[in-house]
Amino acid sequence: MKHLNKLLVAVMMVMGLSSHAQDSNNPWAISFGVNAVDTRTSSGSGSGFFDQHFSQPFAVKDNWNILPSLSYIGVSRYVGSGFSLGLQGSVNKIDKYVTYDPTNAEADSRGNVVSNPGDLMYYGIDATIKYSFQELIKSKVIDPSLSVGGGYTFFGDSSYGTLNPGIGLTFWFTDAIGLELASRYKWAVGAGDEGREDAAGVPDAPSHFQHTAGLVFKFGGKDTDGDGIYDKDDACPDVAGLKQFNGCPDTDGDGIVDGSDACPDVFGLAALNGCPDTDGDGIADKDDACPDVAGLAALKGCPDSDADGIADKDDKCPTVAGPKENGGCPFLDADKDGVLDKDDDCPTVAGPASNRGCPEITSEALEELKVQARAVYFNSGKATFKTGDKETPARLDAIKEILKNYPNAKFSIEGHTDSDGADKLNLKLSEDRAAAVKNALIERGVNAENLESKGFGETQPVASNKTAAGKAQNRRTEIKHIGSKF
Repeated sequence: MKHLNKLLVAVMMVMGLSSHAQDSNNPWAISFGVNAVDTRTSSGSGSGFFDQHFSQPFAVKDNWNILPSLSYIGVSRYVGSGFSLGLQGSVNKIDKYVTYDPTNAEADSRGNVVSNPGDLMYYGIDATIKYSFQELIKSKVIDPSLSVGGGYTFFGDSSYGTLNPGIGLTFWFTDAIGLELASRYKWAVGAGDEGREDAAGVPDAPSHFQHTAGLVFKFGGKDTDGDGIYDKDDACPDVAGLKQFNGCPDTDGDGIVDGSDACPDVFGLAALNGCPDTDGDGIADKDDACPDVAGLAALKGCPDSDADGIADKDDKCPTVAGPKENGGCPFLDADKDGVLDKDDDCPTVAGPASNRGCPEITSEALEELKVQARAVYFNSGKATFKTGDKETPARLDAIKEILKNYPNAKFSIEGHTDSDGADKLNLKLSEDRAAAVKNALIERGVNAENLESKGFGETQPVASNKTAAGKAQNRRTEIKHIGSKF
């Protein structure tokens, strides 16, 4: 019963440490499972130190003492750089004790004899310093380790201290739960190779191996960013922040958490999601096309001085209202004819709206065109202007001056011949002469879209072809107004 009390004290020590750890800023782990005790190393059989102490480590059926229930519990604390400190309490029942007695009929080939010393109770309390290689090998699952420590063992009625080098291997199922396997060589301090039995042959203070297998659970507080707020309560666990913001930072100090701040590096207004408004027009600078001048939301924060719906920066006439299609400027009427320049086909020449701002062609102008056109002369039988005639170029210039006053009027240049010669040849000659006049006018700057040319041959005489005078009148060009080009 007294041994049970000892184990109870050990378990209470462990649980006491566990409950204290709930308020720690460092991670803790608690483990529990089954343990096995192997006294083979104390028998001293074999040749050489390692053969005597470390041979047959896995003779489970022959040498291991296993209590088929929860038989150990431990707690550990991580102290940094891969190191942790731990405390473990364990209980077992020794019904397989290995001694070296080669003369015994029960001895195996190495001279070892396994006997039951009377189901001795075994209790252990051990402290450990462990180094984990998990970060070194950069694994999230496999966690090998080395450990060293010491403890105190209750072996039947005996009790003694031990030094405990060991190895371990943990497989983590999650970040907090794993399967822990460990082996420790518990060397009995002060015990030689002999004297491990008392006078009655009961085991005294043997060195031994203790193997453990069980579950390990990590728990306790963690503060990754060092802001005094545990990760589980920290909305921003990797970035130091403020308690009033659940651990999240407010870099610009405007009272808005960086994660919700559209402008986290510049002090701003809550109404604008943490962004500044330099000109005070209610539009955040980042969305304001004119951040230094108060303006309208509809114009992305830019002003519109003349209220024409065009931002001053895009308005060619910012102080005078005007339509967008004219760059914000009002439409002009340069010739003052009541037709705006934008609708005026003749913006520099006055004309009625009925003729799209262009002047109506007068009967005087038409008569003048008739006179000038009939005074254009050609070489006989050809479509070239008469050689040496100085009047023809002047006539063409005069026609051009008349036509330029009617930029939207359409004119037909018509060619005619007398009846001399074949009809087909006369038609071709009249067409070519009309075209020659058209081209001469185009060369002088008349818009080609205002002109067309036709030839009528001898079909439209204006006098008799029976007299020389009549034939002379029939050989002519005429220019007629045929409407608007629009």
